[in-house]
Amino acid sequence: MYKNKISIVGTGYVGLVSGVCLADFGNSIINVDIDEEKVAKLNQGEVPIYEQGLKELLERNLKDERISFTTDSQEAMEESEVIFIAVGTPPNDDGTADISSVLKVARQVGKYMDGYRVVVNKSTVPIGTGRKVAEVIEEELEKRGENYNFDVVSNPEFLREGRAVNDFTDPDRVVIGTESEEAQEIMTEIYRPLFLDDVPFVFTNLETAETIKYASNAFLASKISFINEMSRLCEQVNADVNEVAQAMGLDSRISHRFLRAGPGYGGSCFPKDTRAIVSMAEEAGIDLELIKTGIQVNREQKEYMADKIINELGSGEEGSQLAGMTIGVLGLSFKPETDDMRESPALTILPRLIKEGAAIQAFDPEAMKNAAECLDEYERDIVYCANEYDVMKNVDAVVLLTEWNQFRRLDFERLKRVVNQPVFFDLRNVYNEKEVAPRGIRYIGVGRAARPAEKSEKI
Repeated sequence: MYKNKISIVGTGYVGLVSGVCLADFGNSIINVDIDEEKVAKLNQGEVPIYEQGLKELLERNLKDERISFTTDSQEAMEESEVIFIAVGTPPNDDGTADISSVLKVARQVGKYMDGYRVVVNKSTVPIGTGRKVAEVIEEELEKRGENYNFDVVSNPEFLREGRAVNDFTDPDRVVIGTESEEAQEIMTEIYRPLFLDDVPFVFTNLETAETIKYASNAFLASKISFINEMSRLCEQVNADVNEVAQAMGLDSRISHRFLRAGPGYGGSCFPKDTRAIVSMAEEAGIDLELIKTGIQVNREQKEYMADKIINELGSGEEGSQLAGMTIGVLGLSFKPETDDMRESPALTILPRLIKEGAAIQAFDPEAMKNAAECLDEYERDIVYCANEYDVMKNVDAVVLLTEWNQFRRLDFERLKRVVNQPVFFDLRNVYNEKEVAPRGIRYIGVGRAARPAEKSEKI
């Protein structure tokens, strides 16, 4: 019978959110990490990542003693009947996922377990990893001369950065891959609040659960690439991609979600997972042409956005088209409500502008520290500002790159007063030409034909 004690190895994005939320479900959680300083800070309620609502949830569960953090994996695994693996699986150079950290944890499980255990893969892992984890645990048990029973479960996460707490506590579904009735009962008990709330549970085998994760992310990434490709067509034929997407989304077979044209997807999941599933398919002798094309379209979209800015503002002189210009950039993270810069369009677009001679003034509510680290080779060309209006001072164009809420109600009269040139690139289609052009500002969106600014009127 489940004894309400869980250890989670890894306090990164997935491990920390999972640990805090499972603690809030009433489970007793021990989060494990090798970083002593990080563990000490977490035990004091300090959160190392920006995620809406996470700090408050952590503080509450620390106070109620439902969660703790340690560097002692042996003690945690000996005390827990259920062990979640939530360590990183970064991409190798060939696009495959590096599962060395996952297998390292599996070896620790085999080394320290002293009775029945349920080992849960929460990390995003290649199809077949669950079987490898079981093999590694068996090998370690054989070395010890022990024969304890255990079950391996695949329980993939579907967390959106910036919405992870809500996604965990109010999910569309919970996927559990296992062929053990005992493990299935234990997992159901762990997620009891969701089960009682009629959240759909998908029970399947290990390989199917592992595939569901990759297939879901690959489909969503392909959907984004599709609408971004349509946006390029719309610009050439005088169509509006927002209206196209809205009408498409009214079809229940399609839905409106992930049909927002923009500068391309980024983050820790879509880029990594699409490349990984392509690599897995190639190993199996399958060519996933649609997903490969989506990856290429996304890469091109980021370059296309840089070209859009350069072609609009540039002098035509190759290599120095933006010489002497300053461009203001609103938003740096790959999406709002996170400080994550991984695969952010900013990491493609800003270097392109700088190489054409531009200086950058930028502001992001949360990501400027991470952005400075990612763009350190361009530190002489980028000034990080105190707010969105400091970004606009004496610039030759303003680029809205990440749709943080505070950028959704910009004072365009104020913008017009402080810029050198009234040009506004809206790479997230937060606004439209009718809102901006009457103020005498040239508006350039995505998937919309660009038109000259109108004569400024008093609004």
